[in-house]
Amino acid sequence: MRYKLLGKSGLRVSELCLGAMTFGEDWGWGASRQESKKMYDAFRKIGGNFIDTANIYTNGTSEKFVGEFLRKDRDEVVLATKYSNSTNPDDPNASGNHRKNVKRSLEASLKRLKTDYIDLYWIHYWDFMTPVEEVMRALDDLIRSGKVLYIGISDAPAWVVSRANTMAELIGWSQFIGLQIEYSLVERTPERELLPMARSMDIGVTPWSPLGSGVLTGKYNKNKKSASDGKRVEAIKDMMSEDYANRIVSDRNLEIAREVLNIADESGKTPAQVAINWVRQKPGVMVPILGARKLSQLKDNLGCLDFELTHDQMDRLNKVSEIKLGFPHDFLSSEEIRRITLGNTYSLIDKK
Repeated sequence: MRYKLLGKSGLRVSELCLGAMTFGEDWGWGASRQESKKMYDAFRKIGGNFIDTANIYTNGTSEKFVGEFLRKDRDEVVLATKYSNSTNPDDPNASGNHRKNVKRSLEASLKRLKTDYIDLYWIHYWDFMTPVEEVMRALDDLIRSGKVLYIGISDAPAWVVSRANTMAELIGWSQFIGLQIEYSLVERTPERELLPMARSMDIGVTPWSPLGSGVLTGKYNKNKKSASDGKRVEAIKDMMSEDYANRIVSDRNLEIAREVLNIADESGKTPAQVAINWVRQKPGVMVPILGARKLSQLKDNLGCLDFELTHDQMDRLNKVSEIKLGFPHDFLSSEEIRRITLGNTYSLIDKK
């Protein structure tokens, strides 16, 4: 295990993050306390120090398990948790990004985690209601109190993040050092705005679902009932909703998964390892979040550390999963517009 500086900070995090959303069985799936402890110990044994959870995961059980597991090595672990989601559906102030909810959520998380500080505190979802200045001032106050060391933001538009960090920089408040987003071979839309913004503003990225909700493991390609005969959704309806199945297990995604399987066979690696390494080898500070329900799955995922994809393999995966960036990116990168805006010297200029 190697380590990376997370964004514009001196915080050293392991190159992989252990996601604890699966810790606990309260939601009808997930890992038992015993299995969760095995995964935690295996991650720590190889040098992993970055653990990610949230106040709502498995109704708080995830935080309780994590707090119990890291008790003896608290100072060595970079502990990340989140707030924003509703903890009481009938209370309008028990959700959102505002000051009242962040104070209440943090105190509850500290109790469950049995710690007096959080290393990295994430906004879980942007609520589109709370003013940016209220959010950034409230989070800065938490850092000044010593209960939070760093802040990050998850699942938010690029314009929100860039505005928030620019405001914080000008005023002298703490800035987001981490950006948590869905990113994988089957979900590349963050390449339009979020990832360029993160690289430009020196924000570390922790992608969730690097296996594309499991489709990149190839398990749906190998299921004979999931061929393109209209029965694919029926074959997996016991695992996910029909709408979700249609989106995740689409013909496009299965084609991407086939190329992942091909490269895995050529390399003597598993599809999961190939898919995770594609994310790890993308530009910028990329720290994929690994979520597993069993120790065997986690160990398989950790095997991605033993190799790198070749340039040819990266190119093949990039090509099969390519998306259109849309306006204004495709418009501005067209030869005609480049000629109009930059004249005849574009090809003579050395770009960074």
